[in-house]
Amino acid sequence: MFEGKSVAVVVPAHNEAQLVGTTVAEIPEFVDRIIVVDDASSDATSESAVAGDPRVEVIRHESNKGVGAAIVTGYKQAIAHEIDVTCVMAADGQMAPEDLEMLVAPVARDEVDYAKANRLFTGQAWDLIPHNRYLGNAALSFLTKIASGYWHIADSQSGYTAVDLETLKMIDLDRLYPRYGFPNDMLVHLNVWNRRVRDFPSRPIYGVGERSGIRIRTVMPRISWLLFKGFMWRLREKYVIRDFHPLVLFYALGFVFLAIGIGLGISVTILRILGNAVPAGTVVLIALLVIGGLQFSLFAMWFDMESNKDLR
Repeated sequence: MFEGKSVAVVVPAHNEAQLVGTTVAEIPEFVDRIIVVDDASSDATSESAVAGDPRVEVIRHESNKGVGAAIVTGYKQAIAHEIDVTCVMAADGQMAPEDLEMLVAPVARDEVDYAKANRLFTGQAWDLIPHNRYLGNAALSFLTKIASGYWHIADSQSGYTAVDLETLKMIDLDRLYPRYGFPNDMLVHLNVWNRRVRDFPSRPIYGVGERSGIRIRTVMPRISWLLFKGFMWRLREKYVIRDFHPLVLFYALGFVFLAIGIGLGISVTILRILGNAVPAGTVVLIALLVIGGLQFSLFAMWFDMESNKDLR
């Protein structure tokens, strides 16, 4: 218990027999339940997770469903147990257990609905995180700001989080993305429900024997597409269906103007390369469309920031 609130930690694990036991053993005493979700591991992950700790409950997927699906399984179990605060920690030892209280406290005290770790706050991040992953994280964090509406949030790929029971019951958990990209999709859904989200500084941990199957080249396009779909869904759900907001018109005009302007610009460029003359009026029209599209889009983002400024 933490200040009278029950606490659970969900540990999604896939082939983490080497590290999951240490991760579970280091989870603080105030945690009431440790829900390890073995996502169809081919090694002894389930056996290593128990580690003689009576708080541990192991749930095994018969087939590999992805880290997001494993977290959802843990969330559903926490809901069944009516846990007040549910956290997520990776099984590979990359999340500092001493930071857990920092995430649990604001949720337990009803200061926020969802707390997440941010490894980019510290000046150590660039030195400790592999540079390709750091840059990929930074790019996805920017795209996630636009897609989710949480402009004050960074380190979107951090899965070290804490969430309250009311929020878990609100969200359609089965709709969340089941694989890598789950934290990004979770933020989009949280924003639709106007949940308060806040970052907390966390120390990056690398070089403890973890193995990453993440390939930036494949992950970036996949999550970017996921974020685009999430962005469109959020605009429809939050600003059209639930409460019509003029920012939708600004975004629509921005997209249309930019699409027409860029399309015309490419066509004119090709014609010019082929030796055809381009009227000055056409060039001016293209410039106006692109500038107007950018202005409409920026105004829409500003409206979005203002609409969500209290969700922190």
